[in-house]
Amino acid sequence: MPRTIHFALTGALLLAACDDAKTEAKAPAPKAEAKTPAKTEAKAPEPVDVKAPEPADAKAPEPIAADPAQPSAPIAAVSTGTCDEKQAATSKEADERAKPYGIVEHLQKNFPDMKVSWLMKETPYQNFVVETGATNFGRCDDTGCYLFAAPTKVIEEAVTKSMNGDVHDPAVIGQALGLPAKNFEGPLRMMTLDLHDAPDACVRLPVDSDPGVWKCQSEEDTDCFKFGGYTSGNVPEVMVINAPVDKAAVKEIQ
Repeated sequence: MPRTIHFALTGALLLAACDDAKTEAKAPAPKAEAKTPAKTEAKAPEPVDVKAPEPADAKAPEPIAADPAQPSAPIAAVSTGTCDEKQAATSKEADERAKPYGIVEHLQKNFPDMKVSWLMKETPYQNFVVETGATNFGRCDDTGCYLFAAPTKVIEEAVTKSMNGDVHDPAVIGQALGLPAKNFEGPLRMMTLDLHDAPDACVRLPVDSDPGVWKCQSEEDTDCFKFGGYTSGNVPEVMVINAPVDKAAVKEIQ
Protein backbone atom coordinates (compact mmCIF):
# COMPACT_ATOMS: atom_id res chain seq x y z
CA MET A 1 0.00 0.00 0.00
CA PRO A 2 1.39 3.38 -0.81
CA ARG A 3 2.77 5.15 2.27
CA THR A 4 0.53 8.13 1.65
CA ILE A 5 -2.62 6.04 1.86
CA HIS A 6 -1.25 4.27 4.93
CA PHE A 7 -0.66 7.56 6.68
CA ALA A 8 -4.07 8.73 5.66
CA LEU A 9 -5.75 5.65 7.05
CA THR A 10 -3.68 5.84 10.17
CA GLY A 11 -4.59 9.48 10.65
CA ALA A 12 -8.23 8.77 10.07
CA LEU A 13 -8.18 6.00 12.61
CA LEU A 14 -6.45 8.24 15.12
CA LEU A 15 -8.94 11.01 14.50
CA ALA A 16 -11.79 8.57 14.89
CA ALA A 17 -10.30 7.27 18.10
CA CYS A 18 -9.84 10.80 19.38
CA ASP A 19 -13.39 11.66 18.46
CA ASP A 20 -14.66 8.57 20.26
CA ALA A 21 -12.56 9.44 23.32
CA LYS A 22 -13.85 12.99 23.30
CA THR A 23 -17.36 11.76 22.92
CA GLU A 24 -16.93 9.50 25.96
CA ALA A 25 -15.35 12.33 27.90
CA LYS A 26 -18.13 14.68 26.97
CA ALA A 27 -20.87 12.25 27.88
CA PRO A 28 -20.76 12.17 31.66
CA ALA A 29 -21.86 9.09 33.50
CA PRO A 30 -25.52 9.21 34.25
CA LYS A 31 -26.03 10.61 37.68
CA ALA A 32 -28.64 9.42 40.13
CA GLU A 33 -31.49 11.72 39.76
CA ALA A 34 -31.35 13.90 42.80
CA LYS A 35 -34.82 14.61 43.82
CA THR A 36 -35.18 18.06 45.05
CA PRO A 37 -37.02 17.88 48.33
CA ALA A 38 -40.23 19.68 48.34
CA LYS A 39 -39.73 22.99 49.89
CA THR A 40 -41.60 23.47 53.09
CA GLU A 41 -43.10 26.81 53.25
CA ALA A 42 -41.56 28.45 56.26
CA LYS A 43 -44.50 29.91 58.00
CA ALA A 44 -44.06 32.21 60.87
CA PRO A 45 -45.16 30.45 64.10
CA GLU A 46 -48.63 31.32 65.08
CA PRO A 47 -48.62 33.45 68.19
CA VAL A 48 -49.60 31.55 71.31
CA ASP A 49 -52.55 33.03 72.97
CA VAL A 50 -51.10 33.67 76.41
CA LYS A 51 -53.99 34.25 78.67
CA ALA A 52 -53.51 35.71 82.05
CA PRO A 53 -54.34 33.06 84.67
CA GLU A 54 -57.82 33.39 85.90
CA PRO A 55 -57.80 34.57 89.50
CA ALA A 56 -58.48 31.79 91.95
CA ASP A 57 -61.67 31.99 93.79
CA ALA A 58 -60.40 33.77 96.89
CA LYS A 59 -62.54 32.00 99.42
CA ALA A 60 -61.32 31.27 102.88
CA PRO A 61 -60.62 27.55 103.25
CA GLU A 62 -63.32 25.72 105.06
CA PRO A 63 -62.22 24.49 108.49
CA ILE A 64 -61.46 20.80 108.63
CA ALA A 65 -63.69 19.06 111.08
CA ALA A 66 -61.84 17.09 113.72
CA ASP A 67 -62.04 13.38 113.09
CA PRO A 68 -63.23 11.78 116.33
CA ALA A 69 -61.45 8.58 115.30
CA GLN A 70 -58.10 10.35 115.26
CA PRO A 71 -56.18 10.75 118.53
CA SER A 72 -56.20 14.24 119.99
CA ALA A 73 -53.06 16.33 120.14
CA PRO A 74 -50.70 15.28 122.90
CA ILE A 75 -50.81 17.26 126.11
CA ALA A 76 -47.81 19.45 126.81
CA ALA A 77 -44.74 17.79 128.28
CA VAL A 78 -44.02 17.68 131.99
CA SER A 79 -43.37 21.00 133.65
CA THR A 80 -42.05 22.19 136.99
CA GLY A 81 -44.51 25.07 136.88
CA THR A 82 -43.69 28.53 138.19
CA CYS A 83 -41.05 28.61 140.90
CA ASP A 84 -39.94 31.86 142.52
CA GLU A 85 -36.28 32.64 143.13
CA LYS A 86 -36.14 30.77 146.44
CA GLN A 87 -37.87 27.64 145.17
CA ALA A 88 -35.85 27.64 141.95
CA ALA A 89 -32.63 27.76 143.98
CA THR A 90 -33.83 24.94 146.26
CA SER A 91 -34.84 22.86 143.24
CA LYS A 92 -31.44 23.41 141.61
CA GLU A 93 -29.65 22.29 144.77
CA ALA A 94 -31.86 19.20 145.00
CA ASP A 95 -31.14 18.32 141.35
CA GLU A 96 -27.41 18.69 141.96
CA ARG A 97 -27.67 16.39 144.94
CA ALA A 98 -29.71 13.82 143.02
CA LYS A 99 -27.54 13.84 139.87
CA PRO A 100 -27.97 12.52 137.25
CA TYR A 101 -31.64 12.19 138.21
CA GLY A 102 -33.41 15.56 138.63
CA ILE A 103 -37.01 16.76 138.91
CA VAL A 104 -37.66 16.68 135.14
CA GLU A 105 -36.54 13.05 134.84
CA HIS A 106 -38.54 12.23 137.99
CA LEU A 107 -41.71 13.71 136.49
CA GLN A 108 -41.17 12.00 133.14
CA LYS A 109 -40.72 8.62 134.78
CA ASN A 110 -43.35 8.74 137.54
CA PHE A 111 -45.74 11.58 136.69
CA PRO A 112 -46.04 11.52 132.89
CA ASP A 113 -49.65 12.73 133.00
CA MET A 114 -48.80 15.41 135.59
CA LYS A 115 -51.59 14.24 137.90
CA VAL A 116 -50.88 14.17 141.63
CA SER A 117 -52.97 13.07 144.60
CA TRP A 118 -52.75 13.08 148.39
CA LEU A 119 -54.88 12.13 151.38
CA MET A 120 -56.04 14.22 154.34
CA LYS A 121 -58.00 13.27 157.42
CA GLU A 122 -61.47 14.75 157.48
CA THR A 123 -60.93 16.91 160.58
CA PRO A 124 -57.78 18.71 159.32
CA TYR A 125 -59.45 19.17 155.95
CA GLN A 126 -62.42 20.92 157.56
CA ASN A 127 -60.29 22.94 159.99
CA PHE A 128 -57.51 24.10 157.71
CA VAL A 129 -59.11 24.14 154.26
CA VAL A 130 -62.86 24.63 154.53
CA GLU A 131 -63.18 26.83 157.63
CA THR A 132 -60.25 29.07 156.77
CA GLY A 133 -61.22 29.43 153.12
CA ALA A 134 -57.70 28.41 152.15
CA THR A 135 -56.58 29.18 148.62
CA ASN A 136 -53.70 26.68 148.66
CA PHE A 137 -53.21 23.23 150.19
CA GLY A 138 -50.35 22.32 152.50
CA ARG A 139 -48.36 23.65 155.43
CA CYS A 140 -47.93 27.36 154.86
CA ASP A 141 -45.33 29.89 155.93
CA ASP A 142 -44.20 33.20 154.49
CA THR A 143 -42.46 31.42 151.57
CA GLY A 144 -45.44 29.38 150.38
CA CYS A 145 -47.68 26.38 151.12
CA TYR A 146 -45.88 23.03 151.00
CA LEU A 147 -47.55 19.76 150.02
CA PHE A 148 -46.24 16.21 149.52
CA ALA A 149 -48.01 14.47 146.64
CA ALA A 150 -47.79 11.11 144.86
CA PRO A 151 -48.91 9.88 141.44
CA THR A 152 -52.71 9.76 141.27
CA LYS A 153 -52.65 6.19 140.01
CA VAL A 154 -50.65 5.04 143.05
CA ILE A 155 -53.03 6.69 145.54
CA GLU A 156 -56.11 5.35 143.74
CA GLU A 157 -54.74 1.80 143.77
CA ALA A 158 -53.85 2.03 147.47
CA VAL A 159 -57.33 3.25 148.38
CA THR A 160 -59.04 0.62 146.22
CA LYS A 161 -57.06 -2.21 147.84
CA SER A 162 -57.80 -0.87 151.31
CA MET A 163 -61.58 -0.90 150.93
CA ASN A 164 -63.45 -3.42 153.06
CA GLY A 165 -66.99 -2.89 151.95
CA ASP A 166 -67.58 0.87 152.24
CA VAL A 167 -64.80 1.45 154.78
CA HIS A 168 -61.06 1.67 154.17
CA ASP A 169 -58.35 -0.09 156.16
CA PRO A 170 -55.70 2.47 157.22
CA ALA A 171 -53.07 -0.22 157.65
CA VAL A 172 -53.36 -1.24 154.00
CA ILE A 173 -52.98 2.35 152.80
CA GLY A 174 -50.06 2.94 155.16
CA GLN A 175 -48.29 -0.18 153.94
CA ALA A 176 -48.88 0.69 150.29
CA LEU A 177 -47.55 4.23 150.69
CA GLY A 178 -44.77 3.47 153.18
CA LEU A 179 -46.27 5.76 155.82
CA PRO A 180 -47.64 5.22 159.35
CA ALA A 181 -51.12 3.68 159.36
CA LYS A 182 -52.24 6.26 161.95
CA ASN A 183 -51.97 8.93 159.24
CA PHE A 184 -54.99 7.35 157.52
CA GLU A 185 -57.30 6.51 160.39
CA GLY A 186 -60.89 7.72 160.23
CA PRO A 187 -62.72 9.41 157.35
CA LEU A 188 -60.40 10.77 154.66
CA ARG A 189 -60.43 13.15 151.74
CA MET A 190 -58.56 12.30 148.57
CA MET A 191 -57.45 15.32 146.57
CA THR A 192 -56.41 15.08 142.91
CA LEU A 193 -54.74 17.90 140.99
CA ASP A 194 -53.80 18.00 137.33
CA LEU A 195 -50.70 20.18 137.38
CA HIS A 196 -51.42 21.28 133.82
CA ASP A 197 -54.33 23.19 135.36
CA ALA A 198 -52.10 24.78 137.99
CA PRO A 199 -49.28 26.50 136.07
CA ASP A 200 -48.57 28.87 138.97
CA ALA A 201 -47.67 26.02 141.32
CA CYS A 202 -44.02 25.02 141.72
CA VAL A 203 -42.96 21.37 141.55
CA ARG A 204 -39.59 20.07 142.74
CA LEU A 205 -37.94 17.23 144.62
CA PRO A 206 -38.65 17.31 148.37
CA VAL A 207 -35.73 18.27 150.63
CA ASP A 208 -34.93 17.81 154.31
CA SER A 209 -35.80 21.42 155.21
CA ASP A 210 -39.36 21.30 153.82
CA PRO A 211 -42.21 21.84 156.34
CA GLY A 212 -43.71 18.55 157.48
CA VAL A 213 -40.55 16.51 156.99
CA TRP A 214 -39.89 13.93 159.69
CA LYS A 215 -36.20 13.19 159.43
CA CYS A 216 -34.87 9.70 159.80
CA GLN A 217 -32.63 9.25 162.82
CA SER A 218 -30.78 6.26 161.40
CA GLU A 219 -30.50 4.17 158.25
CA GLU A 220 -32.76 1.57 159.84
CA ASP A 221 -35.58 4.04 160.44
CA THR A 222 -38.72 3.69 158.35
CA ASP A 223 -41.82 5.85 157.96
CA CYS A 224 -39.55 8.90 157.74
CA PHE A 225 -38.22 11.22 155.05
CA LYS A 226 -35.44 10.02 152.81
CA PHE A 227 -34.11 12.28 150.08
CA GLY A 228 -34.44 11.21 146.46
CA GLY A 229 -38.07 11.62 145.40
CA TYR A 230 -39.40 8.41 146.98
CA THR A 231 -41.00 7.60 150.33
CA SER A 232 -39.47 5.00 152.61
CA GLY A 233 -41.99 2.63 151.01
CA ASN A 234 -40.50 3.43 147.57
CA VAL A 235 -43.54 5.45 146.45
CA PRO A 236 -42.71 8.38 144.11
CA GLU A 237 -43.35 11.78 145.64
CA VAL A 238 -42.92 15.44 144.75
CA MET A 239 -43.14 18.68 146.66
CA VAL A 240 -45.85 20.98 145.29
CA ILE A 241 -45.70 24.58 146.46
CA ASN A 242 -48.95 26.56 146.29
CA ALA A 243 -51.31 23.86 145.00
CA PRO A 244 -54.59 25.74 144.38
CA VAL A 245 -57.66 24.53 146.27
CA ASP A 246 -60.06 25.56 143.51
CA LYS A 247 -58.31 23.39 140.90
CA ALA A 248 -58.37 20.14 142.87
CA ALA A 249 -61.02 17.40 142.76
CA VAL A 250 -62.00 16.20 146.23
CA LYS A 251 -63.37 12.73 147.04
CA GLU A 252 -64.68 11.42 150.38
CA ILE A 253 -63.34 8.10 151.70
CA GLN A 254 -64.96 6.41 154.70
